[in-house]
Amino acid sequence: MLLTIDIGNTNTVLGIFDGEELVDSWRVKTDARDTADELWILWRSLITEYTVSGVAICSTVPAVLREARYMVDSYFRDVRTTIIEPGVKTGVPLLVDNPKEVGADRIVNTLAAHHLYGQDGAAIVVDFGTSTNLDVVSPKGEFLGGALAPGIEISVDALAVRAAQLRKVELVKPRSVIGKNTVEALQSGTIYGFAGQVDGLVERISYELSELYPNNKKISVIATGGLAPLVLGISETLDFHEPDLTLIGLRLVHERNG
Repeated sequence: MLLTIDIGNTNTVLGIFDGEELVDSWRVKTDARDTADELWILWRSLITEYTVSGVAICSTVPAVLREARYMVDSYFRDVRTTIIEPGVKTGVPLLVDNPKEVGADRIVNTLAAHHLYGQDGAAIVVDFGTSTNLDVVSPKGEFLGGALAPGIEISVDALAVRAAQLRKVELVKPRSVIGKNTVEALQSGTIYGFAGQVDGLVERISYELSELYPNNKKISVIATGGLAPLVLGISETLDFHEPDLTLIGLRLVHERNG
């Protein structure tokens, strides 16, 4: 069994693969103060019924990645481990100004998107997390760059802090776009506003891709990340929902480095 671990700024997602099949997964909060032993206690409680023969990790939180390394060295010392970092074979060319700036999660998402949808041509991955990332994948599986925007929850939190008469609200689709009260107005501006932001960026990126690759057959737009369900069915440009895209990418990288 392969244990895949995606450590994000807000949440950490763990998954167990049996071959190519994801048989179980969990989402827990990320705490940058956790020690290696605390990580082990939490993660072991989730995977206790599985025999782990491999581990693959990516992280956007350096402090947690450091402790995860210690945890692997202490508790998985006889298990083959892949950590997404410079020197690891991903098969993803990074066609950007400074490849060292590209987050590990964006690299594995690119690999997974091309693996799942590359037969159709180029792809755009929209990752709804702490930030909203739009990652652009060429028809050859290259990472071309993308766009980064504040995430949905961060924006809501900031508005509640800075506006005296506004507050945090439950993020659900309101009765209509025209809110009849403050709560509905906030929900409308957040849900429909972010869907519109994504649609606008996807349309602009798609136009540039069509100029770069005039013979491209199709551009697949894939939604992933914990907050993706908020805009599914509202956004007009999202074609697919792959909640486990990063875990799939981790599995693929682990296999490449076997």
